[in-house]
Amino acid sequence: MELKRVLILLCGVALGGCATMPAGPGIMVLPQAGKSFEEFQSDVAVCRQWAMQQIQVPPGEIVNQNLAGGAAIGTAVGAGLGAAIGAASGEAVTGAAIGAGSGLIAGTATASGPAQAAGREAQRRYDNAYQQCMYAKGNQIPGLAAAPSKQARWIPPPPPPGYTPPPPALRRSKNTPPPP
Repeated sequence: MELKRVLILLCGVALGGCATMPAGPGIMVLPQAGKSFEEFQSDVAVCRQWAMQQIQVPPGEIVNQNLAGGAAIGTAVGAGLGAAIGAASGEAVTGAAIGAGSGLIAGTATASGPAQAAGREAQRRYDNAYQQCMYAKGNQIPGLAAAPSKQARWIPPPPPPGYTPPPPALRRSKNTPPPP
C-alpha cells in the first residue's frame, strides 16, 4: 500500500512540474498606419515562423526537457542510494522504490529553477527575433521611437529678445581664424 501512495505522489509531482511557456510572442506589435489587417496577419505568421527558426526549440519544450532531465537524474541517484540503504536493512527493492520517488521529487525541484530560466531566455530570444522581423516589415513597436525622416532639418532657435546682430564688418567668415 505504501508503494501505491508513493507512485500517486510521484505522478502528481510529474504532472504538476510540466510548466508551459507562451506559444508565441510575448510583446505587442501594432500594424503600420494604412496596412490592412490581412497584411498584418501575414506579417505575424511570417515573423512567428522566422523567430521560431532562430531559437529552433519552443521555450515550453526547453523547460520540459530540462525538467525531465533533472527528474531522470534525481530518480537514478535516489534509486541507487535507496537500494544501498535498503540493502543494509534487507529491503533493497523497497529502499530503491522509496529512493527513486524521493530522487524524482528532489531532482524535479532542483531542476525547476534552471529549467524556467532556460525557458525565459529562449522566450526572450524569440521575442527579439519576432520584434526585429515585424519592425523590418514596417509595423509599430509600442515604446519604440520611429527613426527621424531624412527630410527633417534642424532649424536654429530664434535669437533672445533684445539681441542685435553685430555689424557686417565684425562678422567672421568660415575661413577666417578667430581673433587672438
